[in-house]
Amino acid sequence: MDQIISQMTVCFEDPFWVGISECSCRGIYEVSRIVFGAKPKEEEVYDLIIRKYRKFYYGRCLETEPAAVRRENPQRAQRAAKRQMQPNGIGTKAQQALQLLREQNKQVRKSRTKAQREAVKEKRFLLHEQKRREKHRGH
Repeated sequence: MDQIISQMTVCFEDPFWVGISECSCRGIYEVSRIVFGAKPKEEEVYDLIIRKYRKFYYGRCLETEPAAVRRENPQRAQRAAKRQMQPNGIGTKAQQALQLLREQNKQVRKSRTKAQREAVKEKRFLLHEQKRREKHRGH
């Protein structure tokens, strides 16, 4: 049986409120960043998760080992939940995954702009050659 672990953290990154959605399934850790703008209410976050969860863009970033299934002491689980509710920012794993995703997007963007630049350069060269040939056509 596959276990899917999902978590949403809402924090303030100047000047916007940002939601970090983390998902772990079959040993693959994925993270998505959602910009809210103004401070979202709990209802807005729940509505976003329920209605638009499938539209989140998750970049596959890190391979993780599957968590061992074991029963946890209920009081320890309650303490862990309380610790997670404390405003301590984004987990380092989420930061690493987002950074890796930014780097991947940066590489894609660089290759795309380079191809566009080469196309413009080639077009200019062909236009220059065409004009040069037209000048010497009748002589």
